[in-house]
Amino acid sequence: MTELKRTLGPLSVWGMGVGYVISGMYFGWNLGLPQSGPYGMLAATGIITLLYICFILSYAELAAAIPRAGGVFVYAERSFGPFMGFIAGVAQNIEFVFAPPAIAAAIGAYMSLFFPAVNPISFAIAAYILFTALNIWGVKESAAFGVFITLLAVFELFLFTGLTLPHFDLAKFTQNALPSGWWGVFPAIPYAIWFYLAIEGVANMAEEVKNPQRDLSLGLNLSMVTLVVLALLVFFGAVGVAGWEAVVYTQGPGSPMSDSPLPLALAHVTGKSHAMYHLLVSIGLLGLIASFHGILLIAGRTTLELARAKYIHRRFAMVHPKRQTPGAALVLNMVLGILILLSGKTAEMIVLACFGALTLYLLALLSLFRLRTKDADLVRPFKTPLYPVTPLVSLILTVVALFAMAYFNFYLFAIYALLLGASGLYFYLRYVRT
Repeated sequence: MTELKRTLGPLSVWGMGVGYVISGMYFGWNLGLPQSGPYGMLAATGIITLLYICFILSYAELAAAIPRAGGVFVYAERSFGPFMGFIAGVAQNIEFVFAPPAIAAAIGAYMSLFFPAVNPISFAIAAYILFTALNIWGVKESAAFGVFITLLAVFELFLFTGLTLPHFDLAKFTQNALPSGWWGVFPAIPYAIWFYLAIEGVANMAEEVKNPQRDLSLGLNLSMVTLVVLALLVFFGAVGVAGWEAVVYTQGPGSPMSDSPLPLALAHVTGKSHAMYHLLVSIGLLGLIASFHGILLIAGRTTLELARAKYIHRRFAMVHPKRQTPGAALVLNMVLGILILLSGKTAEMIVLACFGALTLYLLALLSLFRLRTKDADLVRPFKTPLYPVTPLVSLILTVVALFAMAYFNFYLFAIYALLLGASGLYFYLRYVRT
């Protein structure tokens, strides 16, 4: 049995879209500040926000027209054939397999604020086991849980900015504003992407949405609006209290970089002993859980689709006979994720996930252009506004972002290219040569 169950409505689509991404507001973006400073990071965020707005308006057309769990894997295969579909599927899986370990590491960092004697990695591994089990239990239950904690996380971010923005200090915000000059905009790009990474995962839930032709495009666009507002509020609220170094380093410049910038900023307003500090840190943990839980759910669907196409073992295409969830695929991703987590390289995980995401965006946008001519009669319940300008803007910015990331992260780009190259060789030996 390989069919998924349709149980999700529009609120669930919006909740999952925001939930997949919302952890990016809580950590990760601050790791771009040492090279970029607040001005460079803000400029990078502006560029990436435009990229994502144009991309989501374009991706919504594909998601509504071809509602399949494989997302870009299916779109690229239909547009350019099996090989490009396979490469798109691999890139998609790299994004959704490398992003959860980074979030799990942040969960461990947040939990260590309450239990400093426990190794944060233990909390991270426990989170993997717990939320993999929840996703196997049932998509309806998983989505309901995801929407609930997403609503709490959104409330927490508004509460955080309500406490910090009244203490915004322009002098502190602009202190050492461009430590590497405007050139620092480019190394900040992957951390700006982290603000929005994985929103495209909404499309991978297409086979479990009751009315995908309507709800997928609506959910994607509403999620994007919500996330842009949250990203700007959090950035100014966090950096404007005590400067960017206060949300990067745990104990000042030269100390380890932090996976929990919001508590660092809030401590300058309320102090660490204040009840509001502990409340917000507790709810903030739910924001990380929302994204972690949601991306695990997406990753299970992308692995399922590769197995359906027989690119990996068929057993990973099987769904639970009663729960109708991709249990085997979820367990596979959990094992891979824990192995990646043990490396302890949060920043590197984020960059590799971003390489996968940008490849996904590139192939999705090219698929949109291709299908407009190759499959002109395809029913499109949602059409990209201002076509072809909108996808072209996103395509150009995606290429620029890819080159910038490769230049400033050449070693990680080499690893990523090796993964794609090995995958391409596997495809040739397994499906072309034979």
